[in-house]
Amino acid sequence: MPTPLNWHGAAGARKDHARQAPPHHAPQGQAPGAPAGRMWASTSDMERPPLSLDAVPSTLVIPLAARAAGGSFFPSLACSDADAARLLRSLGVDVDAYLADRPTVLNVLWRTRHIQRAGQAFFARHPKAWGINLGCGLSNYFQWLDNGQNHWVDADLPEVIALRLALDPPCSRRLRSVALDLTHADWWQALQLPPEAMEHPLFVVCEGVLMYLQPAQAQQVLADFASHAPAGSRLLIDTLHQCAVGRARWHSSVGRTGAEFRWGIQHPDELCSSHPRLRLAHLHSVSECYGWWGRTSDALWRPWLGAPLYGLAELAV
Repeated sequence: MPTPLNWHGAAGARKDHARQAPPHHAPQGQAPGAPAGRMWASTSDMERPPLSLDAVPSTLVIPLAARAAGGSFFPSLACSDADAARLLRSLGVDVDAYLADRPTVLNVLWRTRHIQRAGQAFFARHPKAWGINLGCGLSNYFQWLDNGQNHWVDADLPEVIALRLALDPPCSRRLRSVALDLTHADWWQALQLPPEAMEHPLFVVCEGVLMYLQPAQAQQVLADFASHAPAGSRLLIDTLHQCAVGRARWHSSVGRTGAEFRWGIQHPDELCSSHPRLRLAHLHSVSECYGWWGRTSDALWRPWLGAPLYGLAELAV
């Protein structure tokens, strides 16, 4: 669906397995021989694992590119991601086309800023709580939300976690990586959260994931979160309008990956319909980062659409 309010996503997640590796830090500078101004390197530049992922997991490159270079286009939303550019160089992926999709770059940075702020506020209230990133891709929210006391779990499909561990093994005892599949009934158990994690509310991020699941699967993820998470927990998800379902090929970035949008909403009430413990704490529309014309367009279309074309929802238990 051609629209200035583009959407994007990162990978979903698969099967119960947990791994942790010793600290590792790769060089931060430009890769030797990499062309100036471009965010990739040739295979001769460095040893790196191949990027051979299915359609949905491959979308992890989109937010990585936006966080690595998007600040030069939108300085007010620069997220200061210390890892993104290095990871892109290690992957050797050409991301010029993704960076040319400026609306999606803007949307990613807008979403990242909201999640950063929500996480910082949450851990200020619950400093010893655990955070979880479902469908983490190669994102690193712990770099912004580590307060020295909290713990963090990055979870995704086995192939994504294998790539993540090869490129960027956990460098803290309070950070772990877990392989699981959100479409499996036991995905919550696969997180293997220790008893002390359930003594505090959880901060859970699931960005760029649910729109690639079947509607019943997406609703089941929300219901599972509500069933298991302690009171006071928060879940942040991005949402698409129903009108985008089946139209990913028209998206400038997602269309390049072969992934498809399968779940969207027509009304915010749908976000809490899967479980009585869920309530909608906040729903932000991406229109807010497009200035007065974006907010005006959203106000004009919302009575007809019922929900934002693209939004970020914070669900509470």
